[in-house]
Amino acid sequence: MYKTVFNKRENFKFKHFCRKGYALFACVGREVVIGTLSVATLTYAKADGVSVHAEKAGIGTADTVRTMMLDEVDVIASRAPLAGGRVPRIVTVLDSRDIAAAPAQSVNDLLKYAVGVDVRQRGPIGAQTDVGIRGGTSEHIAILLNGINICDPQTGHNAFDLPVGPDCIERIEIIEGPAGRIYGTSSLVGAINIITKPDGHNGGILGAEAGSFGYAGARGRLSFTNGKWGNQVSGGYTRSDGYNRSKAGHLNADYEGGRAFYQGYYENKAVAVNWHAGLSVKGQGSNTFYSTASDEQFEHTAKYYTAIQAETGAGRFHLRQSIYLNRYHDRYEFYRGAPDRSPYNYHRTDVAGLNLNCWFDWLQGRTAVGAEMRNEDIISTTLGEPLNTPVHINGTDRKYTVGLNRTNISLYIEHNISLGRFAISAGATAARNTWSETPFKLYPGIDASYAITAGLKAYASFNTSLRMPSFTELYYSVDGHKADKHLKPEEMSAVEAGLKYSGTGVNAVISVYHNRGNNMIDWIMDTSLGDEAVWTSVNHAEISTTGVEASAKLDLASLMPGQSILRSLDAAYAYTDQQQRREPGIQSLYALEYLRHKFVAGLGLRIMPNLHFDAKYRYQSRVGSYSDTNGTVRRYKPYSLADARLEWRKAAYSVYVEANNLFNTDYVDYGNVPQPGFWVTAGAKWKFRL
Repeated sequence: MYKTVFNKRENFKFKHFCRKGYALFACVGREVVIGTLSVATLTYAKADGVSVHAEKAGIGTADTVRTMMLDEVDVIASRAPLAGGRVPRIVTVLDSRDIAAAPAQSVNDLLKYAVGVDVRQRGPIGAQTDVGIRGGTSEHIAILLNGINICDPQTGHNAFDLPVGPDCIERIEIIEGPAGRIYGTSSLVGAINIITKPDGHNGGILGAEAGSFGYAGARGRLSFTNGKWGNQVSGGYTRSDGYNRSKAGHLNADYEGGRAFYQGYYENKAVAVNWHAGLSVKGQGSNTFYSTASDEQFEHTAKYYTAIQAETGAGRFHLRQSIYLNRYHDRYEFYRGAPDRSPYNYHRTDVAGLNLNCWFDWLQGRTAVGAEMRNEDIISTTLGEPLNTPVHINGTDRKYTVGLNRTNISLYIEHNISLGRFAISAGATAARNTWSETPFKLYPGIDASYAITAGLKAYASFNTSLRMPSFTELYYSVDGHKADKHLKPEEMSAVEAGLKYSGTGVNAVISVYHNRGNNMIDWIMDTSLGDEAVWTSVNHAEISTTGVEASAKLDLASLMPGQSILRSLDAAYAYTDQQQRREPGIQSLYALEYLRHKFVAGLGLRIMPNLHFDAKYRYQSRVGSYSDTNGTVRRYKPYSLADARLEWRKAAYSVYVEANNLFNTDYVDYGNVPQPGFWVTAGAKWKFRL
């Protein structure tokens, strides 16, 4: 859905701030439609119909107010918080209702239904998934948890090892296209922001489920609120025997993982503070994830997340700060349980960041300025330069012998103007990384929108960004790979234009974009070398991407109030075309493979007052090829998948059954990594109050 609604029974305390220049919330009757929710604070304004407050806030006419109320929740499309109706950029939002209705067991699975997102699954249930946007790879997007950058500089393969599950997520925001002036060096082609929030009640949720291939899971969440304080703790465990076995008959697609997350906040009129700490631990059979030379690979990861954010200021000047520290452990086994055949690769990555952001209103609009420093450090058995003093690896008789440290510094400025039907956001980031030894370089961007009518808006933008190579791309030179430590940073520029319509029961978007990437990084193999061929990391000179995306979502209950069965219907299509120099015999691992066509559709039914049915359909056609285990080069085949969820839903509990890949389609997202066939899961949830 494109708006989040709370009724009066929910225990939210609403402040009524209506500042000159902006109104962040609009309330109509018994509904409160969120325009912008800052991670660190909640700032609101109230409008009844055509409110005098809205006019004073510079929002404009009644048509403009109604348009704002129909716009999507948005917190990541600018450096300064803006009302959703005034943000001049299209952002896709999966809200809590979308998440609850989806036949998905993980955040990775949820993203499959976003048309602009390419979800390349190696293992199900979130075991390992590469997520890209608009022809980009898993290295090209910024992953954020409550606005905090949690990207893994070692590799993008494990970026979605999250400490939270779908039950704890309030919404997922997806911004497509370069966002350098917002998130610096991580968001080459877009960003995904995962928002969690204590639910405002003293109580919790308990749930359990089981399904095909020995799948089982349990989870729980507990929330406490007391005046200005709020706390929430959650955890979960999942496991599966997997759907595949090695040639020797051993499990090689099994999975086991646990997660825990704590989040708290304190808020008064002068300050708002938000903090979290999380853990994700998992082990997975990696069969042929990275090579066909072994079909019994294995990987174990552990990730720790901590962050604290605060916003101060009353009136026109606001100061927002955040500090975070994340640690990632990775153990990779080329031959599972056999270090004598191939020594295990161990990596430990520490990421520390400091972000200072301030914004203020004045006669000419809203201006934001700030700076960010992010330090990335790795010690490893394979990635980096020799350490002066090797570091012992806990639980082993080995040591980390190599490593690398680099710091990225970003300075930024952004200005936002609202002129009647026009809204403009423009700014730039100046970025420098100590690893590349280059001076500060400027990456500008501008977004603009025009409200043609009350429900129809036109958008246009030009944005730029960059991305530092991962530690793996720079130094992984084992197991048939040869890295280049002299890789250049990738750079991207993009133009986009689109239309968005929001009306009663209807939301529709169409956009056209063109991205131009320089020094794009990929792993390639020269198949003409035969047995001497290895995967080599290289900079492609240039890759141009042109695409079209269109989507429509119908609230059938609003459009056809005389019936009670049809609830919602949505459909979306994305077309992508990339142009790049292709040498004969060169096979690409990532950058030259992309989705040419993607179509998604969904239908929601309310069969009985408490019985809900949701069906999802996906069609994907991928450009690219791979060599099978016999050395034969094969093209990716298009495939269609259908998923469904049936749920008996009551206020205190729900019982459900989900089915994925209903028609048992045989398909791959990566060559030589088969995906599961028909998969069924059944479970139950119980909600309680304290």
